[in-house]
Amino acid sequence: MLAASILSRLSLRIALAGLMLVSALQLEAQAQKTDTTTITIFAAASLKNALDSAAAAYDKSTGDKVVISYAGSSALAKQIEQAAPADIFISADLDWMDYVDKKKLIKDDTRFNLLGNRLVLIAPNASTLSLKIGKDFPLAAALGDNHIAMANVKSVPAGKYGLAALTKLGVWSAVEPKVAQADNVRAALALVAQGEAPLGIVYETDAAAEPKVKIVDVFPADTHPPIIYPIAILAETKNGDAAKAFITYLKTPDAQAFFTKQGFTILK
Repeated sequence: MLAASILSRLSLRIALAGLMLVSALQLEAQAQKTDTTTITIFAAASLKNALDSAAAAYDKSTGDKVVISYAGSSALAKQIEQAAPADIFISADLDWMDYVDKKKLIKDDTRFNLLGNRLVLIAPNASTLSLKIGKDFPLAAALGDNHIAMANVKSVPAGKYGLAALTKLGVWSAVEPKVAQADNVRAALALVAQGEAPLGIVYETDAAAEPKVKIVDVFPADTHPPIIYPIAILAETKNGDAAKAFITYLKTPDAQAFFTKQGFTILK
């Protein structure tokens, strides 16, 4: 009987110890889960490949989770104005960052210019079309009855840069009726990649990300405003410290390598 009693008490202690261990593990798991922060970024569509790679590396090294919503900068700025929840905004031009800045929607002293890019004329890989960009170059004649794919020329940065370039070169009036406008630059890229448009105007980095297209020529830098990607933390962020940490990471050589590999220039 005594032995049985001792065994019973020992079994109870073992069971209690097991329960305590399970409870401790559960508390540790909950603590780890609580320590994980989700950082939401609204980013210009042209950033997708490079920013996805940078975010994945950051997730792996920190345990935090970076969630990115890509669209035209104009659409993202309007969503921010409507109080869409996000922590960081990266625009493809200064105008749309100025727009949210003037409405006091970004945190003071967090804005800076992150990246630069170039504007290019693209065609499907199988195209034999050859054009040299210059004053009054025969773009409309090269299109014939077809269309050129561009992002929306009134609101999306890539479209606005394209409009400025074609106007400066004296060919916009002839080309305007032949323009197929897309919601963002990646949508314009897709039209060319799928063979639905024989030519398109996108960023150099977009062309690098799509193996089904090739660059016909590069637009001279003096035909359009400088292509600049500003970044800022949004005023209504709930994760200010985490957002600052991610932006600090974007300034590191490891993060910058993802962007330079895609063709972006790093702005100091």
